[in-house]
Amino acid sequence: MLPLQQTIQFSDYSELYDLIIPQDNLLRRINDLVDFSFIQKELMDKYCHDNGRMAESPVMMFKYLLLKTIYDISDVDVVERSRYDMSFKYFLGMTPENTDLINPSSLCKFRKLRLKDKDLLNLLIGKTVKIAIEKGIITSRTIIVDATHTGSRSNPYSPVEILRLRSKQLRKSLYESDESIKDKLPSKNTDDELEHELDYTKGLLDVVNSNPTLAEVPKIKERINMLKEVLSDIEDHYVTSKDEDARVGHKSEDDAFFGYKTHIAMSDERIITAATVTSGEKGDGPQLEELVEQSRANGMVVETVVGDAAYSGKDNIKLSNDEENGFELVARLNPTISNGTRKEEDRFDYNKDAGMFVCPAGHMAIRKARQGKKGQGQNQSLVFFFDVDKCKICSRRNGCYKEGARSKTYSVQIKSEEHQQQADFEKSDGFRTKAKVRYKIEAKNSELKNVFGYDRADSYGLDCMRMQGAMVIFAANIKRILRLS
Repeated sequence: MLPLQQTIQFSDYSELYDLIIPQDNLLRRINDLVDFSFIQKELMDKYCHDNGRMAESPVMMFKYLLLKTIYDISDVDVVERSRYDMSFKYFLGMTPENTDLINPSSLCKFRKLRLKDKDLLNLLIGKTVKIAIEKGIITSRTIIVDATHTGSRSNPYSPVEILRLRSKQLRKSLYESDESIKDKLPSKNTDDELEHELDYTKGLLDVVNSNPTLAEVPKIKERINMLKEVLSDIEDHYVTSKDEDARVGHKSEDDAFFGYKTHIAMSDERIITAATVTSGEKGDGPQLEELVEQSRANGMVVETVVGDAAYSGKDNIKLSNDEENGFELVARLNPTISNGTRKEEDRFDYNKDAGMFVCPAGHMAIRKARQGKKGQGQNQSLVFFFDVDKCKICSRRNGCYKEGARSKTYSVQIKSEEHQQQADFEKSDGFRTKAKVRYKIEAKNSELKNVFGYDRADSYGLDCMRMQGAMVIFAANIKRILRLS
């Protein structure tokens, strides 16, 4: 049960806070800056108001999570520190003598039960942007956009490792039911070639499925289904992990990561005005429209957008030229993605960091080559080559890879006469001046990772990643507002 309003605790020792905690203390300043009652109002529908045991204050629970983010400590440590740290007690609304602390597991339940299905990311960003606007901190009409990557909490298993693990579990169940089956199973694969391991796995399944009596044994059937599920996932993504939402993305042609991307829009004053969280393989450019819309919905006036070449795609140029909701796009054209005429634009995504295209299954091209000659009356093309061995066993190969083909390519026809207006804008002094502010968002990305621990996910799944992003961005924005106040 939740009280209709937050209770205020009184104590004869409350004056100790004025003696011990200085006026410029970070937590005191945050308490003075933010009216956290909006958390109570937002979560009212998550509690019963007339039945059950009295619940912990949602404001206090949220403040625990905020402390955890600001100081980058665990659930256990943040609760333990609130036992003796007077600034923590003051921030949490506890009396100085209070030693009746919550159980750290309550924070996990609060995240899962109370914050579930809440758009915490937009809620918290919107709150901080509103504060910044009210205090006159945000005066610019420019947003800077970029994406930062966050590694998954768990590393991906290699396809060979997970196949061998599931095959071993299946064999163990088989031997427990009928040890004579050993002589009928195919020889184990002894090398690390994925195709050989896939062949062995399929052969193992064929033998088991040919024996209906064994295949219908509940324990064996369970292991068969697990192996089939892993087999399907590997043929599709080549990645298996505890973190089912994480995907392989690329920071450069040779540098990959496994995890998520947070796409950020930031004002010239370094206040984050919008953010979206996606899996790691998603491109940066397609997120621009949502970042602009969110920034405007949060109260930001957007007249100029500054970004790198990832945001200079055709769709974004058209969006910027919209008569009603357009803006000035300060992003350099990349001949490969912006000037090219290509098919299946909605399927093949361009990764500007690696300079390569990524197929619908998440596989990056392994090399590229320019075809055609200049001045010959025909347009040149950039041809991207994919690993045909992956294409042969990909579950999405139908309609993408022709059976028996020795190569898989994707071509972009280069037409330099297109987007001439944007190209001319690039040469102007105004473009060069406005593009100089882009470094600010690189510094913000570094702050999120190195100060708030945003380089690694705290839990599994997109929902948890969005929640972590919401708390980190809220803390970063609040600290920035305090600095500029």
